[in-house]
Amino acid sequence: MTLFQAAILGIVQGLGEFLPISSSAHLVLAPWLFGWTDPGLTFDIALHIGTLAAVVLYFWKDWWQLIIKGFTDVRSTEGRLFWYLAAASLPGAIAGYLLQKKAETVFRSPVLIAVMLMVMGVFLYWADRRGEKKMEMRDITFGTGILIGISQALAIIPGVSRSGITMTTGLLAGVTRVGAARFSFLLSTPIIFGAALVKLPHILSNPSAITPHFAVGMLTSFIMGIVSIGFLLRYVQTRDFLPFVWYRFLLGAAVIIVVLLR
Repeated sequence: MTLFQAAILGIVQGLGEFLPISSSAHLVLAPWLFGWTDPGLTFDIALHIGTLAAVVLYFWKDWWQLIIKGFTDVRSTEGRLFWYLAAASLPGAIAGYLLQKKAETVFRSPVLIAVMLMVMGVFLYWADRRGEKKMEMRDITFGTGILIGISQALAIIPGVSRSGITMTTGLLAGVTRVGAARFSFLLSTPIIFGAALVKLPHILSNPSAITPHFAVGMLTSFIMGIVSIGFLLRYVQTRDFLPFVWYRFLLGAAVIIVVLLR
């Protein structure tokens, strides 16, 4: 893998992690389409560390309030939201633990990814059209938070999109676009942190794997993560998710065409 390829994959991760287009799908498809060596899940985790830093930096004030209130004033809006986020993170963590082997093999099939890109595009479109969009993030209940957390577990399959499925579920539950996006971004913090923590011993036990490519990938994913978070939060204030739905369909169709031609 060249530094250029590492930078491109970092850009892909930074954009895809927070836009509803599936970063994991793009990290599999980019090497497959261009004939690059698949860097594997360990490098993927390095890229996720970059986006973890991005979301923590962007929402550090929110997290500070959530943590403080979560342990000092559980009945406050921030206190309740902290524990809702904690509980909602569990289904994704369990799915990641139980299905780790499949995530590294079976789930990385280009055909499966293409199908999931299009199928989840349909659900995103439907949710964006049918959702009442009356509930702000502060009004999210424990039940809604758990439902969003359960849906996040499906994102272990590339093409589903962690941000896409959580925002879709939020919209179907009546949360506004902005509220669904903010809850999705906050919910990404513990799941990305947990995934990185699991892989950290493997990375540290293989110092030769820590190369300048890791630094380049993490830096670009961090920068583009900041950009994509800010962009989407501004975008959903006035516009819908239709462009992302079209993108998912076009990419999924392109992958299937390439599979057939090959």
